[in-house]
Amino acid sequence: MALPKFRKKYEADFVIVNGENAAHGRGITENSLKEILEAGADAITTGDHAFEQKGSLEIFSNGKIPVLRPANFPEDNPGKGWMIFKVRTKKVLVINLLGRDFIKYRVEDPFRLVKKIIEENGEGIKAIIVDWHAETTSEKKAMALYLDGDVSAVLGTHTHVPTADERILPKGTAYISDVGMVGPYDSIIGAKKDEILKKFLKQLPCVLEPAEGPVEVNGVFLEIDDKTGLGKKIERIREIVEI
Repeated sequence: MALPKFRKKYEADFVIVNGENAAHGRGITENSLKEILEAGADAITTGDHAFEQKGSLEIFSNGKIPVLRPANFPEDNPGKGWMIFKVRTKKVLVINLLGRDFIKYRVEDPFRLVKKIIEENGEGIKAIIVDWHAETTSEKKAMALYLDGDVSAVLGTHTHVPTADERILPKGTAYISDVGMVGPYDSIIGAKKDEILKKFLKQLPCVLEPAEGPVEVNGVFLEIDDKTGLGKKIERIREIVEI
């Protein structure tokens, strides 16, 4: 597994993994959840596919599992959209949000909701990380600028392809439009090429199956200022790993 190696290399205090597509490209299951936690993840976020696997309702109903679903799904859905974690002597608030542009679900306004979450849970918090699971770069950047100076980092997920726009924003928030996926390198966003090509050429439904071969591992390394709780450094991680 790649995660233990990266955790050691970067001497990471806390690791967040987006498990949105962990179950063969769609949602999360007990088995995929177990694999991610055993690899060394401290928190698992998700996205629009959060509830699309059998058994997912039970997973999110279990308050002992450090797995989040988007906070702006209906409030009475199982699970939580934010959690507070203790990292050594400090508290870290992780927030999971779902965008609305080109997303099939009609969810609550993530902009107003995230400010409410921060206001109600920010006391004593030394770092705030937002997994911003959205489709368009414009919506992602808008959220980052909206939260600049209020959170440690806004990390875009969902589109599978890592972007080269990592930066520290003017007021100190670390940002990247998309962290990228962990999935087969020789693929179309993780799926077998032939099936996806057939869909584009024939306009017929297809069954998405994970491709095989070497895996690309994408992520970011964050360094957060102990005093301000803002970003000091954001570094892209990308490596091709043989399976």
